[in-house]
Amino acid sequence: MNRERRFDVVIVGARAAGASTALLLARRGLRVMGFDRGAYGTDTLSTHALMRTGVLALRRWGLLGRIAAQTPAVRTTRFTYGDEVLDLAIEPQWGVDALYAPRRTLLDAVLVDAARAAGAEIRHGVRLRSLLRDRDGRVRGVVAEDERGALAEIEADLVVGADGIRSTVAERVGATPVRVGRHATAVAYGYFAIPKRTSHGYEWGFRPRVGTGVIPTGAGAFCVFVAVPQARFDARLAGDFEAGFRALLAEGAPELAASLAHMAPLERLRGFRGRVGYLRRSHGPGWALVGDAGYFKDPFTAHGISDALRDAELLARAITGERAGGLAGYQERRDALSLRFFELTDAIASFDWELPALREMHRELAKEMSREARALAELDVVVPRAA
Repeated sequence: MNRERRFDVVIVGARAAGASTALLLARRGLRVMGFDRGAYGTDTLSTHALMRTGVLALRRWGLLGRIAAQTPAVRTTRFTYGDEVLDLAIEPQWGVDALYAPRRTLLDAVLVDAARAAGAEIRHGVRLRSLLRDRDGRVRGVVAEDERGALAEIEADLVVGADGIRSTVAERVGATPVRVGRHATAVAYGYFAIPKRTSHGYEWGFRPRVGTGVIPTGAGAFCVFVAVPQARFDARLAGDFEAGFRALLAEGAPELAASLAHMAPLERLRGFRGRVGYLRRSHGPGWALVGDAGYFKDPFTAHGISDALRDAELLARAITGERAGGLAGYQERRDALSLRFFELTDAIASFDWELPALREMHRELAKEMSREARALAELDVVVPRAA
């Protein structure tokens, strides 16, 4: 087994949460290494709409320009409750006047490139085999395996798990949940080129037992999704997946379904059967969790990536001592910004609502979004240290 040089921080997972954390720590002068089992710039299961907090984070880090150059600006949002339509403009606030929905092939690559430019070492095709511990049980590094099967022992002062909802780091350290949801939405989605579509706003539609959405992304493609309770997903999509997707879309958004009736998706349709959300204990001796590894909520409210970018900023500041409380303070701050959002999302994922009540929950969600964006905007922007 090869023994490598020591790092201040090793990050397991190098997608949105992991690459962002690596970037922010490297800019603060720490020796950082991150690795991911996937290849650079590959796709992952995600509908990828960024909300204000996520766009604000990218702007603060100087990365929004590359995203905006390849992704249409979203300046309106349409909510459809049954037959009632509500159009809202994206109001300029905290330097953000538009939202964006980059494909993960773009977003994750931008974050990795920036982390490397800041001095972080990022490797792909590498997976976690085990955690190293000292005599007292404190995590002191990792054993990683590359695509050839070669093992490397890498020591670090801190190991960060950014390895998603099936986090190996969370499992190995025994990270217990501090809050668990009760409901899970199943989602099916695909990408379509809709030539006559002039709107580049987010569109969310809601009817009893079904939700729909249209998210404009890069290269002229629109992500179109349907969201349903798990039982409906199993019943309608178990056989002919595309036929089931189109039938549910016709139920939730008849005009949209009709416009796509003779249009093939640009690539295969994808599905996520859903998973109940959680907030996990996200720190311990020698370890921390960020992104879905530590906090996952139902995707129906489309806020997961924005959460990951926000929490990368909170964690980086906790690691470097910029905020009081250390890693415990990081979790407390994350939970304070997340808990009400988490509860509302879980209630929406139940599908046990009437449309007027759903509108009220969305209004409260908007207030929570503003509260977390304000919290991020109030943090000072760190200037990268000179080499």
